[in-house]
Amino acid sequence: MAASGLMSSAVLDRARAGDAEAFRELVDPHLRELHVHCYRMLGSVTDADDVLQDTLTAAWRGLDGFAGLASLRTWLYRIATNRCLNAIRRSKRRPAAEPVPPFDPPEPTTRNEITWLQPYPTPEVGYEAREAIELAFIAALQRLPPRQAAALLLCDVLGFSIADVTGMLETSPIAVKGALQRARSAVAENRPSTTSPPTGSTQEQDLARRFATALTAGDVDGVVALLTDDAWLAMPPAPHEYVGRAPIAEFLRTSAAWRRRSGLRLAVEPTTANGQPAFCVSLTSPDGAHATPASVMVLTITPDGITGLTNFLDPRLPPIFEPGPAEIRF
Repeated sequence: MAASGLMSSAVLDRARAGDAEAFRELVDPHLRELHVHCYRMLGSVTDADDVLQDTLTAAWRGLDGFAGLASLRTWLYRIATNRCLNAIRRSKRRPAAEPVPPFDPPEPTTRNEITWLQPYPTPEVGYEAREAIELAFIAALQRLPPRQAAALLLCDVLGFSIADVTGMLETSPIAVKGALQRARSAVAENRPSTTSPPTGSTQEQDLARRFATALTAGDVDGVVALLTDDAWLAMPPAPHEYVGRAPIAEFLRTSAAWRRRSGLRLAVEPTTANGQPAFCVSLTSPDGAHATPASVMVLTITPDGITGLTNFLDPRLPPIFEPGPAEIRF
């Protein structure tokens, strides 16, 4: 332990002296969890990319101000959380531009106001509790006042003490406790009443496989047979939502008819997002020679069947689910 402490102190001194490699050595163990934290706060993986880079730049420039009274991890989370809060204030949650569909969709059942939501590549096994990364939890966080979301994440998900969070948010313990209580109550109200099958379970894999087979074949009846009565289809950043088997079936038939007229086929590649089964969706030419990334579709599965289809209509997203080295810029 002493040797480790001396090594950390030496690395910190080198980083303060301007050694970029020493700085990388300091922050590298925290990058993944900081990125997940920014994603939870913002609901957007692309926004999380930007804020993480902003966090690292601020940490690099402010390293002389790190007194060591708290751990480096706590200091980095303080910077990241406040950069997220600043980003939310600047954006004022402006709605994303609605994609223009290539066909006339049926009238939606309802409209979803959280159009900035994006999926997140599932963290490595054992790194995160599934319920703390599932889409329902991330969506619930987006409905909270930002400082309530921050208090909930820092205390309940990351395990920081009230005293730590008081310093991070520059507020009082009473304010943190109040924000935490209100956030817990609001999230509990928005949590689904049913639980998902274990990640990778036979039931989950079977439902996902059958869904993909029916969807790519244009078998709308086959897809609908896998849905629960109260299933829903959402398509961020479009606000349209279709709730119930009949509205979902109408939308899927309209979409399938357009693909037949245009000569395009649907192709899916299995992946996981937010601890849930997912597919990277592409539109391919009739001969399969050309494929254009279209979206990432995430399934919400319960013991009764598929209850949620969230199709994220953003061609930038499928490449994010291809593993690659992280890049640090500062």
